[in-house]
Amino acid sequence: MSERKVLNKYYPPDFDPSKIPKLKLPKDRQYVVRLMAPFNMRCKTCGEYIYKGKKFNARKETVMNELYMGLPIFRFYIKCTRCLAEITFKTDPENTDYAMEHGATRNFQAEKLIEEEEKKIQRDREEEELNNPMKVLENRTRDSKMEMEVLENLQELKELNQRQARVDFEGMIDQYRDLEQKEREREKEEDERETKEMLERVLVKRLRDSDSDQEGESSSTKPNRPSIDQPTDILTTDRPTDTQGSTVGPVKKLKAESWERSVGTLGSGNRLGSLVVRKKPAAVINKPDSVGHSAATYLKPVSKTVTTDSAQSAKPGTAKNVSSLSLLGAYSDSDDNDSD
Repeated sequence: MSERKVLNKYYPPDFDPSKIPKLKLPKDRQYVVRLMAPFNMRCKTCGEYIYKGKKFNARKETVMNELYMGLPIFRFYIKCTRCLAEITFKTDPENTDYAMEHGATRNFQAEKLIEEEEKKIQRDREEEELNNPMKVLENRTRDSKMEMEVLENLQELKELNQRQARVDFEGMIDQYRDLEQKEREREKEEDERETKEMLERVLVKRLRDSDSDQEGESSSTKPNRPSIDQPTDILTTDRPTDTQGSTVGPVKKLKAESWERSVGTLGSGNRLGSLVVRKKPAAVINKPDSVGHSAATYLKPVSKTVTTDSAQSAKPGTAKNVSSLSLLGAYSDSDDNDSD
């Protein structure tokens, strides 16, 4: 069995390649090729747009009796993607492009149409100059005039460029920056001056207000508060008013205690004096000497207290000055002596 992939084949010694019959294929035969649409086109049958780059399985054939400088021209057949209508175009080696032939119209070929129009005008002009020598002179005069206008415009552009070249753009930018910096400094100085003036006005207003307040205080009739020796004196002072309503001066006021509410003030002798009952003096009884000595000693302090009480009662003007605490003390002493 021979190999499946062979590179060299066996030729017998009596092999004659000239005896191999040649196939006679037609020159306008067609081949199936895979290609992409060379330009944008629109189908004439259904109006479907076929964009550049869309792939087709096309049939290719050689155009008979058409050559460009010995180069053959090929024709391609494709079908519309919507209605399956046949569209044909062929190569254009003269313009290195493709030419639409049948079944569709080419889109976006304005530039190509302009070029074709220019070529057509140039061709007509050459044909006209060939037969009319006066037309040649007119065309030359028009061309020279147009050329002079173009040169003048070019000279103006050169002069304009030279003027711009002489301008120092860096200097202009620096000058503009300096002006901008000066403007900023001027605005800053104005702001500072306005702020300073505003602060001065506020300060003057405050000084005027303080002066008016001091004048009002000095003109008021309210006297200064008296100095207090001790912090607790304010609790025991009272300001009596005269007939016109003005305060005369501080007067000592007794401090109110909780027990004074039930018993009363200690400073008033009349209130507490009504509560204290004075004990009547005991009668002296004459007994024997043994008993009399003891009785005399027993009655001696009582008589003393009685004499002090009588002396105090004899002085009505001084009774108010004696405090009720002394009366209570005397009363307690009398009770103790009685109990003894």
